[in-house]
Amino acid sequence: MTTYLCATCAVETDGPRTPEQVCLICADERQYLPPGGQRWTSVEELIADGHRVDWFEVEDRLLGLRAEPQVGIGQQAMLVRGSAGNLLWDPPGLITDEAVEQVRGLGPVLAVAASHPHMFGVQLEWGAALDAPVLVSEPDASWLQRRTETIRTWNGELQLADDLTLLRLGGHFPGSAVALWSGGAGGRGVLLTGDTIFANPDGTASFMRSYPNRIPLSGAVVSRIADATDRLEFDRLYNNFGGVITADARAMVRFSADRHAAWVRGDYDHLT
Repeated sequence: MTTYLCATCAVETDGPRTPEQVCLICADERQYLPPGGQRWTSVEELIADGHRVDWFEVEDRLLGLRAEPQVGIGQQAMLVRGSAGNLLWDPPGLITDEAVEQVRGLGPVLAVAASHPHMFGVQLEWGAALDAPVLVSEPDASWLQRRTETIRTWNGELQLADDLTLLRLGGHFPGSAVALWSGGAGGRGVLLTGDTIFANPDGTASFMRSYPNRIPLSGAVVSRIADATDRLEFDRLYNNFGGVITADARAMVRFSADRHAAWVRGDYDHLT
């Protein structure tokens, strides 16, 4: 069966679309339509054009997956190898037999989950190939452009295993979520945040409603997100493009949130 998707965001749809139809995710202010207008494609077309899924070790028991050449937004998916099973996080907008074989060879997959709708990718195809449920944060379920019986909605906090927990923090999307892997970073804890909390090149963090269109969140929302992470145990943080805060990540999230709130409040207007 052909798997259809938007060429710009690489989120799967329930069937072929015409150029006159517009992807709901890309038409939203957090994303964008390309200058040439809406384009649609399929997994089969991408594979025929030479696209593949590469995988690599990020750290012990954490695997990165990325479509090459870039597909859609180009996120780096993560396969967390937990103690009781694995989690495929922020699945790419491409799936290949070779990539499925690689993932299946690393043990059973407890779930496929995305941090927010931009990262849905071809999540239902991954779920079917891995015999795993697809977990969708309930406030973001309206953004689904394809549905099957494998979808399970959740809200608040969902414990997948002793060392794997999903938490909804909101912000970027109402349902924006993070995955806490307590066994990561040598047992000090890893937080996979997608765009909910974005690791910056200088080791700080950002919080945005739209990253490509530079729309900020309010200081109150950012403070709320940091308050939620204050109670979690993690030392390292990864975003959805390979960015990482290597150590003291919880403290850096707090620092970055306080800085963000101060700037939007006007505390530093005298520097502008």
